[in-house]
Amino acid sequence: MPMFRSSLLKLTSFTKRNIASLASLSETHQMLQKTCRDFAENELKPHAARFDREHVYPQEQIKKMGELGLMAIAIPEKDGGTGLDYLAYSIAMEEISRGCASAGVIMSVNNSLYLGPLEKWATTEQKEKYLRPYTTGQKVGCFALSEPGNGSDAGAASTTAKLDGNYFSLSGTKAWITNGYESEAAIVFATTDKNLKHKGISAVIVPKPIKGLELGKKEEKLGIRGSSTCLLMFDECQIPRENLLGELGFGFKVRAN
Repeated sequence: MPMFRSSLLKLTSFTKRNIASLASLSETHQMLQKTCRDFAENELKPHAARFDREHVYPQEQIKKMGELGLMAIAIPEKDGGTGLDYLAYSIAMEEISRGCASAGVIMSVNNSLYLGPLEKWATTEQKEKYLRPYTTGQKVGCFALSEPGNGSDAGAASTTAKLDGNYFSLSGTKAWITNGYESEAAIVFATTDKNLKHKGISAVIVPKPIKGLELGKKEEKLGIRGSSTCLLMFDECQIPRENLLGELGFGFKVRAN
């Protein structure tokens, strides 16, 4: 009994702090939380088990999340985003993931790993083509860093991008890529100069599908199976030089930021 009473007191204290924390949020953040919670309860939670069990990508729900501004929360309005802060992003992520972990992961990768680097490093032309269309939920992107032999070491990419005139010839395999099947573009990290080690890693924007790119099978994960995870296998894919993100050798910086 004493142990139970102690646990109950701790829970009560936590609940009070939690309520106080919610009350201290701005009106915008409170409205966002309610909107996301209602959406999760009505649109995600009833279908989450089926999405996971049957490996179903929640396409309609992701589109609706885009309409709510959830697929580009911290991206400035001038680039098609919602223009909110990272507290808003955290609140939205918590509520959406509460309803469906798969939807939360899809949202997270598109917001942070795909749109984030583009917002910081992309040219105006790249943003028009590869950022703005990915803020609405109609399209999602992915982030291809990890490799079978190197894990997520941004300074040790076995994948190569050999510059020949106006094109990079991209070859290699990326592993465990979230949104790998559904994404229509990927930020891919590859070695452009092996002699420079981590300073010879560059990031390129790869449209999907593209000749020379093959997708591996969807991984049989323990959960979050509504979000696909797979290999991206590149065999001399021809990527326009204009798709270089940042400058040659900036891949490590792009990853770090």
